[in-house]
Amino acid sequence: MMTEDVILYTLSTCPWCRKSKAYLNERNIPFDNIEYDLADEETKEMIRNVIEESGEKLAFPFLKKGDQCICGYNPKKYAEILGR
Repeated sequence: MMTEDVILYTLSTCPWCRKSKAYLNERNIPFDNIEYDLADEETKEMIRNVIEESGEKLAFPFLKKGDQCICGYNPKKYAEILGR
């Protein structure tokens, strides 16, 4: 079974983004974090495309695992797709 990477797109000043990172860290879930507001323009465009393709509006935190996405801090949905 192939493991899907967890990617968390956040804003550096967002308290809900910090809660999302804490949720993942407390459960020892490995993830890549990209801070939208600190990214270069090319990365920002990539993030906008990822979020647009998911059908969501540009909002943070935005968690992606495979083709599953969660917009906003939502521990219940995190548990559903992350299994913890």
